[in-house]
Amino acid sequence: MALCLTVETLAGVGLARVAPVDSLSLLYLIGLLLITSLWGLAMGLVMAVASALVFDYFLLPPTWELTLAKGEDLVVLGIFLVLALSVCALARAARLLPGEMEARQEADLSAELARLLLRAPDLSVALPATARRLASGLKLPSASIDPGDLPAEDGGLSFPLRGDGIHAALRVPGGLPRPVTRRLRDRIVPSLGILLEAACEREHAAGALRASRDELARSVEEQAALRRLATLVAHHPPATEVFDSVAGELGRLLGVRHTLVVRYEPDGTATTVGDWHAREDIRPTFPTGSRWTLEEGSVTEMVARTGAPARLNDYDGEGALIRQVGARGVRSAVGCPIVVGRSLWGMLAVASSTPEPLPEDTEVRMMEFSELAAAAIANAQSSADLKASRARVVAAADEARRRIERDLHDGTQQRLVALGLEMRGVEAAIPPELHDARLRIAHAAKDLDEAVVELQEMSRGLHPAILAKGGLEPALMVLARRSPVAVELDVSLDERLPRQCEMTVYYVVSEALTNTAKHAFASAVCVSLAGRNNTIHLTVRDDGVGGADPSRGSGLIGLTDRVEAIGGTISIVSPRGAGTTVVVEIPLG
Repeated sequence: MALCLTVETLAGVGLARVAPVDSLSLLYLIGLLLITSLWGLAMGLVMAVASALVFDYFLLPPTWELTLAKGEDLVVLGIFLVLALSVCALARAARLLPGEMEARQEADLSAELARLLLRAPDLSVALPATARRLASGLKLPSASIDPGDLPAEDGGLSFPLRGDGIHAALRVPGGLPRPVTRRLRDRIVPSLGILLEAACEREHAAGALRASRDELARSVEEQAALRRLATLVAHHPPATEVFDSVAGELGRLLGVRHTLVVRYEPDGTATTVGDWHAREDIRPTFPTGSRWTLEEGSVTEMVARTGAPARLNDYDGEGALIRQVGARGVRSAVGCPIVVGRSLWGMLAVASSTPEPLPEDTEVRMMEFSELAAAAIANAQSSADLKASRARVVAAADEARRRIERDLHDGTQQRLVALGLEMRGVEAAIPPELHDARLRIAHAAKDLDEAVVELQEMSRGLHPAILAKGGLEPALMVLARRSPVAVELDVSLDERLPRQCEMTVYYVVSEALTNTAKHAFASAVCVSLAGRNNTIHLTVRDDGVGGADPSRGSGLIGLTDRVEAIGGTISIVSPRGAGTTVVVEIPLG
């Protein structure tokens, strides 16, 4: 600073001969600008005061002394100080302006890098774009962000980027100016490391969110499939329908190529009872109805042997069955046992044609489907057992009716008829004078005849002989003639029905006519019987008061059991004031 003041003063002394003294103060502004630019505003202020004193001492007359008494001198010095302070402020602003511009540039660059890193769905794609933008913003020849912290090649520079969950490095070419290198190390790399750490955390969070969303969607889809199957099972459809539905739902859910429902047979074989295939144009290896021997090492054999889930991750074995399945493009398969009660009933199997084995959780996901299949099988068996039990009860009751009817007809009824004839003979042999005795015998014989008639009616009600001899139509005609209510009978049958079917139809019509006569106050009954599409259709309709409650009459409940025992259905519609309609459908075959 002293040197600068000396040079300025000497120049002022030289110029004082040719220039006004007041204008010589401008010389000191040059040094003031230089000092402020180099050492800052504080030194600039010191330089301004020193310049004013030196200017007054050496250049303002009288020289070689400080004289600030004159007003004009004070004005000159005041103007000089104002100019000096202005120059200091301008110099300071000029000195700070590049730094501010650089800071603003770095802030804009950081914002853009944050946008690239934090908005990119895939960090591996965002890193090259981030490196290119960094190189462009800092005017670098090139830049890259690479995993690891290995030293840069070919004399380049490597700046480690470390944080929670990240381990990478910013690599730039060597030979960069020292300010650029310092700028990278001190400001760019720390902020870039923070951004990269945040981007990694965001990517991890997004990945966890996607996995959770996918798991939730998979769970929702799986529960929807299970709900559909549970609803189907609750309606007690045929077992084959349930098996195909289970196979289809499981196959679509797991995205596999084939799904099978297999039943194990007592002779050591297996039978396909339900299947599903992703492509209709591919002929299945084991379509429904196929039967094959269990081969050692196959999924079917392993499940049958262990009673536990089993898998086969490749089909390169030696067995003929394994080679056959592998030749169809199957690469892996998983089987899950179907346990009904405590016994192994069969297996639910899925097969995939992808090179990768089926996922590890396949067995767990299959278990609920195998349990539904087991429930359907148990329902079917229970239903079959119930039907068989009902059929046995009905058959036993019919047999008891026939036996009682035969015993009554061949035994009791015949004896009563013989007794009646004998009493008539006794009546004829009594002398006329024993009028009272003869009259009493006649009354007893008449009562016996009436008892025989009632016994015959009871016998026909137990088991009508005409049904066994003449068939259903004559038996129904007898019922119609005996009914106190007018009956319109329409029978359209091409041939006789099975005995159980005839008995069921007869008792339904008999019970319906009896109920109509007792409770309906009807004037007419229409009975329609026809066979269509291998099914017997029976309708009994009256024009009575209606209001019948099927749950309150033991006769109607017995009819329901009888109809359902042979696989039929019965419905009773009886709105008040609109009559009663009984509809029965019985499948043949």
